[in-house]
Amino acid sequence: MKNKMISKIVYSILMLLVGTVFTYAQPPRGQEGKNRPTAEVLIKEMDINKDGKLSKGEVKGPLQDDFSKVDANKDGFLTLEELKKAPKPERKK
Repeated sequence: MKNKMISKIVYSILMLLVGTVFTYAQPPRGQEGKNRPTAEVLIKEMDINKDGKLSKGEVKGPLQDDFSKVDANKDGFLTLEELKKAPKPERKK
């Protein structure tokens, strides 16, 4: 009887530890398999008029929200160099 109770306790602790390891070993929700795209990929995917730079009307997502921060020379366009030097977007909590 005592051994059976100890076995249940040990099993419960083991399951708790396994669950904790799997929880912390996974990427944050919504980030599975996602890496930050490179500056080249951003221009290739968003540059609608193919002029080699991005206007505010061409960008979307976090880049649109941070457009003025990334547009270092304030000309209204994001170049490859500006995108390469862009600060990482802040994570929403």
